[in-house]
Amino acid sequence: CQPVPKPESRVEVCDLNPCPPRWKVTPAGPCSSSCGLGLAVQLVTCVQILHGQEVLQEEHLCPVAEKPLTSVPCVIRTCSYEWSFSEWSECSTSCGNGIQTRQDFCLSSLTHKPVNPLFCRHFPKAVVVRGCSTGPCPEQEGPLSPGAELQPVTPATELTTAAAATEHRHKDLDVPLTAEPPEQTKPSGGEEDMAKRSFLCVCGNLFLNATGIINMTGVESRDCTVAIGRPLREEILVTILESSLNCSAGEVLLFSGRMMWRTGCRKLPLSLINSRTNTLIVKQRVVLPGNGVILQYNSRTATKKYYQGCDQQLFGPQGAIVNPGQLPEERQEVVCRTFITVAPRQRISIRALSTDLGPEGNHTHFNYILVRDVSTMKTVVFRGKQQFLWQSTGSQAEIEFHE
Repeated sequence: CQPVPKPESRVEVCDLNPCPPRWKVTPAGPCSSSCGLGLAVQLVTCVQILHGQEVLQEEHLCPVAEKPLTSVPCVIRTCSYEWSFSEWSECSTSCGNGIQTRQDFCLSSLTHKPVNPLFCRHFPKAVVVRGCSTGPCPEQEGPLSPGAELQPVTPATELTTAAAATEHRHKDLDVPLTAEPPEQTKPSGGEEDMAKRSFLCVCGNLFLNATGIINMTGVESRDCTVAIGRPLREEILVTILESSLNCSAGEVLLFSGRMMWRTGCRKLPLSLINSRTNTLIVKQRVVLPGNGVILQYNSRTATKKYYQGCDQQLFGPQGAIVNPGQLPEERQEVVCRTFITVAPRQRISIRALSTDLGPEGNHTHFNYILVRDVSTMKTVVFRGKQQFLWQSTGSQAEIEFHE
């Protein structure tokens, strides 16, 4: 190009519109734990580029649903401590069924010597008590299988009801606050076989009565999950009546709700679990055939209000969700939520049929519908007049209507 005159360099402004505010994340700070899993705090701010410079903005100007986490998991190194145990003691009885115990202590992997148990407090500890059997006692007619003393002594026909066997087919969208649970009936005659079979079909059911007994022993599936649901103003109390779980084999019972998460195997009988909300998921994982637990649940008025006046709870297999639930002149500055709970063996589909956010609905970040998959805690945001179809991975979902 040397023979051709070179034009002068030019710079032109291509866009004068400022970029919208966005979230800015600073590098995470130090880890909260010197070893093992911890949390690192990171600063999240709302900024906007103006004239080539970052300008700090108020947080409500950035998309609320897209705000990054303020703390992230971190691991500096593997902790050099672990639980160790003594040998199992002899069986506590010379015949029949008894228990064995062992001592636990925190061991340093560097010196192989016991240290203060506080160093191991973050690590799961194996069971220190287990059942044992030294053979039948003379007065017993036949041998007992391991854990037989933990099996229910009440006949199956007294622990199950026709109402409980059909609760998962409940077709109401919500449980009215004044609803009375159906009278429980005791099967008799030809219904006895059906009642016994309902024990094996308890897995995957949703129980909506105010009180009841759930027998999860002897189920055919390794993982057995049941759900309990009540109106929003109530909370659920569960008592473990019997347990034949083998903790050493890895059998465990898990309770989960919107405000609690708890697992256990040791000392389960007569322990009390409070859901703190109106729904509770109970999952039993067993390895040995015939093992399991028997639960008794009751409901009562919640000690603390965990919901808002415009929230609603849906249980049925299908229904319509309309928001807002009140007249425009009665609108309150709150985020209205809809909680959906179905039987654990079922999944949820939500289809938006009509969405009207008003004339300015497409010009603001504050108008949107947020759908949360409770099992994975993942959220999806739908804006504008988008007609969407959303499907869950579990049996619980939440919807929030913003603005």
